[in-house]
Amino acid sequence: MNKQIRNIIIVALFAVGGGWLGIWLNNVTGNTMPPLQSLGALVWLTSPALAGIFLRAFGGDGWKDSGFGLNLPSGWKWYLVAILVYPLVALLSFGLALPLKAISADGFATQGFSAYTSAVGIMFVGSLMKNIFEEFAWRGYLTPRLDAAKIHPLLNHLIVGVLWWSWHLPYYYYFLDKTILQGFIQTSLPMFIFIALIGIFPSAILFGELRLASKSVWPVFILHNLLNALSMPLVINGFIKINGTMGTIFTPTNEGIVTSILLGVAGLALYQYRTKRVLQNKFYDSTHLII
Repeated sequence: MNKQIRNIIIVALFAVGGGWLGIWLNNVTGNTMPPLQSLGALVWLTSPALAGIFLRAFGGDGWKDSGFGLNLPSGWKWYLVAILVYPLVALLSFGLALPLKAISADGFATQGFSAYTSAVGIMFVGSLMKNIFEEFAWRGYLTPRLDAAKIHPLLNHLIVGVLWWSWHLPYYYYFLDKTILQGFIQTSLPMFIFIALIGIFPSAILFGELRLASKSVWPVFILHNLLNALSMPLVINGFIKINGTMGTIFTPTNEGIVTSILLGVAGLALYQYRTKRVLQNKFYDSTHLII
């Protein structure tokens, strides 16, 4: 088997199976900790990224496309994209959801905007450790290694998106506190998981294209932290309330279908920009050789 494909399959197996292995470990060790603070959660969170790092170090992948470098100052614009894209999408989603009464935002009036900014800061800090393992698995390893294997970018993002979704399944079923999940779910858990599959692919396009365009994992890491920090307190801290099926569709959180589609549109715009630049560079290189 081709070494690149072999290593991708190994990381994919850890992505799909690591969480279930963690649940098994909790069961056989008689875990008494909250699921998200357990040994099993640590295995679920870290195993895909650690597998990728091991294969880069010892499996022949190397570090050339790891994206560990900041790629500054030349890549400053990608950091700006990472900072601005979700707030702009969320504002547009709010503009659609509020007139349709898909959500209510009374929590901002009762708690004040300063309470929201405080919750965002706490959530941002809390997301750092989780997301560094996520992004060093998905955009630090899988996206660039699939690209190195000459997989078409959109198929690349689809594969990463499906694995990313599969990795979340034990999180939804076991590790995540159900009282938190209930704030986001306006339907059954299986239907929520199906909606998550629909929503995660557009996000995977944006995250993957930002990774390939910036040649660094750090802009995607920033985007992921900002997305979690800005969106999760909306529901968890009661700043908005999701109203039924329409709320599930139009909520400005990243679980919302419309929000995910808008993130995907931004990703497709990056894809078009990046592929156009690649073609221009190839044309320049060919004409330069002729001259």
